[in-house]
Amino acid sequence: MVPLMARKLKVWSLDSCGSSPRTSLALGAGCGSFRASKNPGARTLLDPFLYQYGVGGLVFTAGMAVAWRQGYVSFQGRGARNLALCLAGLFAFAALQGWLQYGEMNESAAVPYEGGWSRSETIGTGLDYGIMIGYFVAMLLIGTWFGRGQTTTKDFFFGGQRFSWWLIAFSLVATTVGSYSFVKYSAVAFNHGIASSQTYLNDWFWIPFLLFGWLPILYFSRVVSIPEYFERRFGSGARKISTWLLLVYLIGYVGINLFTMGQALNILLGWPVFVAALLVATISAIYVTFGGQTSVIMTDLFQGAMLMATGLVLLYLGMDYLGGAEAFWEHLPRGHRKAFPAFNEDPSYPAVGIFWQDAMANSAMFYFLNQGMVMRLMAARTVHDSRKAMVTMLLILMPIAALVVASGGWVGQALVHAGTLPADIPPKESFFITAELLARPGVFGLVMAALTAALMSTVDTLITAISAIVVNDVYGPSRPDATDAELLRVARFSAVGITIIGVALVPVFASYGSIYSAHSAFTAAVTPPLVVALLLGVFWRRYTPTAARWTMIGGSAVIFLSIVFPEMITPFAHGVPMREAGDEFLAGKNQYKFMRALFGIAACLAIGVTVTLLTRPRGLDEVRGLVWGTISDAIATYKGKPGDESESPWAAAQARLVDGDPVGSDGGLPVASVGTAVAEQLGGLQPGDLIYVSDPRPWLGGLRSCHAVVGEGEVGAGEIALGGTPWAAVTRGAEGPVGVRIKRLY
Repeated sequence: MVPLMARKLKVWSLDSCGSSPRTSLALGAGCGSFRASKNPGARTLLDPFLYQYGVGGLVFTAGMAVAWRQGYVSFQGRGARNLALCLAGLFAFAALQGWLQYGEMNESAAVPYEGGWSRSETIGTGLDYGIMIGYFVAMLLIGTWFGRGQTTTKDFFFGGQRFSWWLIAFSLVATTVGSYSFVKYSAVAFNHGIASSQTYLNDWFWIPFLLFGWLPILYFSRVVSIPEYFERRFGSGARKISTWLLLVYLIGYVGINLFTMGQALNILLGWPVFVAALLVATISAIYVTFGGQTSVIMTDLFQGAMLMATGLVLLYLGMDYLGGAEAFWEHLPRGHRKAFPAFNEDPSYPAVGIFWQDAMANSAMFYFLNQGMVMRLMAARTVHDSRKAMVTMLLILMPIAALVVASGGWVGQALVHAGTLPADIPPKESFFITAELLARPGVFGLVMAALTAALMSTVDTLITAISAIVVNDVYGPSRPDATDAELLRVARFSAVGITIIGVALVPVFASYGSIYSAHSAFTAAVTPPLVVALLLGVFWRRYTPTAARWTMIGGSAVIFLSIVFPEMITPFAHGVPMREAGDEFLAGKNQYKFMRALFGIAACLAIGVTVTLLTRPRGLDEVRGLVWGTISDAIATYKGKPGDESESPWAAAQARLVDGDPVGSDGGLPVASVGTAVAEQLGGLQPGDLIYVSDPRPWLGGLRSCHAVVGEGEVGAGEIALGGTPWAAVTRGAEGPVGVRIKRLY
């Protein structure tokens, strides 16, 4: 192995927040400082592990009670399987985090740093940059290729609702690992070690509410956007309010992500941040505008695999450099192997604050309200595929993602402990420093391409999500007679316009001290009101339209007041210190950034419950299919007649093309005639039943498939007759009879 002394590394000049654990804790002007007089007394109140699993366990238990009441969870059959799965996931995360927090572990003695680290004039080689450019071109080609044939808004936004669970799962995790993830979490990992994974391992508390409450309502109610749900549940006023709150939230996210990538390319190539952001935005907008959700899902499949592979490669290279996995583990200080940071001592990263902002407010916002997530889940071919995708993502892919995004920081800190690197490395630069040190030419290019993948997989999702809201909640209601072709043009123009606005916001977010500060300050004002309004709307039938409007408007106003007067949050702060933030206007946005989530949730709950008790609720008949306990009504609406969530086994058939292109009244689905032998294999099909027709190759993941409704008509016993549109979707215009497979749904 080439000694470090022979390597030349570069020190980048980004501002950093926090300091290395091997130096004294001293938060500078860019990060704020403690103001202990505002929080007298002892700091540590509770054990972070017990606190998270105590409060989070209450949320999980409430979700399991809802699932039990609806029959999804029981002690026998499918319900017992669901019960075992939910409990196994909870205990798995608890066991892992408990061992990390309390287990006995050996630690190698720290090795003093003796010098040898110097600047280099360039980062990477021509081969590395060639790989990065090739990656950009490949994503552009893949996105435009798979996006061909998008002729309806259902195709553009939901990919025709035809994708398999594994495609959705990889797409979801690629979206979750945002453009700021590598830089942000590597910095946290360098300062706090494995505690950086807390954000990725605390989502399971929501799984019962998500799988057995919100997801079937979302899927079967046929809503195409979150604001549409708000209108159907609460009325047009709530739809307008939620539309603008979500647009502000999502467009701001576009700007933050473009700023992050511009900053990263500025570090790597020296390009101006704005120019680099404009380049990435242009590439993302081209394939999203061309192909919509299909392009996003297929490019995210490649990008998700790229993220996982290169992040794990970086971790492996670090272990190899230090002499193996055991040497790496023992050179990571014991404090850096804890699952949780201190409960409330450090306002820049308190365990209690992370729990409330990430596990409660942000996770609920992401999984229940983020339009990009909704569109992914709605793009699955069945509600079961949506559930499988979520379980796979949370239980398997998210822990891997935690390794991927934090690997640079963990390895960097182990190298510091081993005396290979100095202790004063800026934490935000640990990912770049570690990657350049460990990776050979070409491999470094792959790692940097992974960083690019993290950006593009988030930006493409945001662009399509905002386009969906513009079409369905801004343009559509004002033009009820608009054709699907017209709406599709608006969607594509919206994608371009949103990209331009996102680029224009880059200088605004560049004015913040860090990516993390820009992100947390921006989202604080919108997350709790939307989260509380939706969750109460879904899981509390008595929750009224007036209460929903007041929750969103009043909650946003109260949170804004907490920025002007941050002392309002002190009673909710759990002893987290307030930080000095200066006297400028809205300086309070940097105080109690984490604990503002708890304050906002409490304020919105208080408003929502109080107004509900003082106003009249809608009748049950007005909310059937939109609240828990009425999922059977949602299925009847989806199917056009009563049904359940069961599915038949696959049946093989020969598909043939027939003249015409009949469309049923149920959701505008194409009508298909099915032979008697095939109908018997599927449990005795009746006219009006829903079927899913697919190419027989499962590895395509549903790319060649469609939904249809069973109609009447004579056809061979082992055949299915398809009109022009479903024939093109399944066979891509092939001639003659084609083998397909069919499944009956619900």
